[in-house]
Amino acid sequence: MGEPPLVSTYSIAACDLERGQWGVAVQSKFLAVGSVVPWAQPQVGAVATQAYANPRYGPDGLALLRQGLPAEVVVRRLTDADEGRNERQLGIVDSDGRAATYTGSACLDWAGGRSGECYAAQGNILVSAATVDALAETFEAAQGTLAERLLEALAAAQDAGGDSRGQQSAALLVVERDGGYAGLTDTLVDLRIDDHARPIEELQRLLGLHELLFGKTPPAQLIKADDALRAELRYRLDRLGFQRLEDWASVENLEDRVDGEELLDPVVLDALRRKS
Repeated sequence: MGEPPLVSTYSIAACDLERGQWGVAVQSKFLAVGSVVPWAQPQVGAVATQAYANPRYGPDGLALLRQGLPAEVVVRRLTDADEGRNERQLGIVDSDGRAATYTGSACLDWAGGRSGECYAAQGNILVSAATVDALAETFEAAQGTLAERLLEALAAAQDAGGDSRGQQSAALLVVERDGGYAGLTDTLVDLRIDDHARPIEELQRLLGLHELLFGKTPPAQLIKADDALRAELRYRLDRLGFQRLEDWASVENLEDRVDGEELLDPVVLDALRRKS
């Protein structure tokens, strides 16, 4: 049997300790890179494994992180035990935001990584070191949610050169304790573009949809319904053939943003106006 396909890519593993979120963003000239590279568990850490990737670094790395070991020690434990370490690349962020990145001596140029507070950025077969520099510096400066910051860093890395072989797939994974669907899962965001000419742009589009459908508007931004707004709701719902806002919202997958008709989510109101 020959060598497995090379996951030449750039990635960033990171966390937002204030929000209690950990995640990974990745892009590669490789089919369905999201099935191999990103791993994360809330309050534990995040792992990115690539190059001649060892997928066991994901679950094994998280298991070591659950023991309370710092990122640097976990990287050393994983690579010391792996005879193929020279062809591996790895980035880890632990539960306290400590980060470490590893690039084996046999990884193809350009290959390397940078780590800082709450992030580890790395890449191989890149146009130049500028890709990893863009990942790190953009993440450090970016504002917003962890998912938004990760994608901003990924886009900047592509603009700086990216994978020297081109683009094919990208993925974004963010976890938060009970932060996912209906509060019953830890997976806050899990989006994958498996084969696309411009995967990062498509991933950005999907994140926008994700925020529309599953995001939460701060209570202070909710709109109190007055008589005029209630009349508008009745008119627009009648045009669409619905008696209740909740029924229309469920068809549009916006039900999580509706709690009666006295306090309205501006996202829901905007969508209703556009549809009617």
